[in-house]
Amino acid sequence: MRRAVVTVVAFLLVCGCASFPAETSPAPPVVRVWPPFDAKRARTDRGLVIKARGGALTQVMVHEGGEPVPGGLDRSRTVWRSDWTLKPAAEYTVSATATVAGGPATLALGRFRTRAARRTFQVAATAPLPGETVGTGMPIIIDFDTPVEDRAAVERALEVTAEHPVEGAWRWTSDTRVIYRPREFWAPRQQVTVTAHLAGVRAARGLQGAVDSTFAFTVGRSQTSTVDTRTHQMVVRRDGQVVRRIAISAGMATTDEYTTTSGIHLTMDKGNPVRMVSPGRDEGEPGFYDMMIEHAVRISDTGEYVHAMDNLWAQGRENVSHGCINSRPNQAEWFYTTTLRGDPFVITGTDRTLEWDNGGVSGNSRGRNGSKGARFRKPVTAHPWVPQG
Repeated sequence: MRRAVVTVVAFLLVCGCASFPAETSPAPPVVRVWPPFDAKRARTDRGLVIKARGGALTQVMVHEGGEPVPGGLDRSRTVWRSDWTLKPAAEYTVSATATVAGGPATLALGRFRTRAARRTFQVAATAPLPGETVGTGMPIIIDFDTPVEDRAAVERALEVTAEHPVEGAWRWTSDTRVIYRPREFWAPRQQVTVTAHLAGVRAARGLQGAVDSTFAFTVGRSQTSTVDTRTHQMVVRRDGQVVRRIAISAGMATTDEYTTTSGIHLTMDKGNPVRMVSPGRDEGEPGFYDMMIEHAVRISDTGEYVHAMDNLWAQGRENVSHGCINSRPNQAEWFYTTTLRGDPFVITGTDRTLEWDNGGVSGNSRGRNGSKGARFRKPVTAHPWVPQG
């Protein structure tokens, strides 16, 4: 009798399983990768995307040429995207694991190759130059070796990293040049790194970025000069403290050409000496000049300089120049030796306003003074601060 009871109990336990269903395991997550595994000619401009359905991505490892590919997960941890576009003619290996609570994990493992580029473009020149120390107003200028049609795609590939982050924006001034300016001046004494993640970027039909490009520069001490053309005075402040007061003479303002521009300038380049020739005038005509000027610091594309001049009688009293800022030779030499490219230079007191594109530290036009030998040409092939002449 006892044995029969045991049998019945066992039977009830088994039958109980039918009355109260056991918990079933969740289905394994589904992982999808784009470009798909085993692709031979994958597109580069859309990057790499890995998605998990029915679970979350817990580990993603992507490599190209033995180097990890940077990327990140969204908030739901169901989508991973590469930070940048993919390199042309490259092989990528992917390992992605997705899990779900109480269920089996899914491992997606594979590789693919990207298509080769038919035509390529790359960075041709930059300002600042790699390793250069500049003033707090210095913009970042990038020149490309081929015209860019899809400017938005290229902008997305440009990364500016500063020790003291700032808000800024890019502006295109031509099909081959883009300029970055921070909303406020750079904080002094820091390093800024610029990376153009161009490899795989589609800049135009059939045109892709060839390689990535990185350079770094240093923002030096803060130095700002202010000129009041009405009082004929220039004040130089370094790190907020006045370090020099200089008597000056500005443009005589008899014509627009001879009127100094008011606004926020930047020091652009310099030479010692710089040859200055009157534009549009032949020798013998009224107003003609052809002079070698010492310790000249350029502040606009239209030929405005801060430079030495022997018109001491006018400095501090009267504006008599052709548009430049004149000062005593020893004061001009001091300013020349202490100036960095990109130092802010603010002029007030005239009725001629500095145009937005007149002096982005990239002057490549022959301006009012027709200076020779001190222009910042495009593309840059030499350091523009090397004294000329």
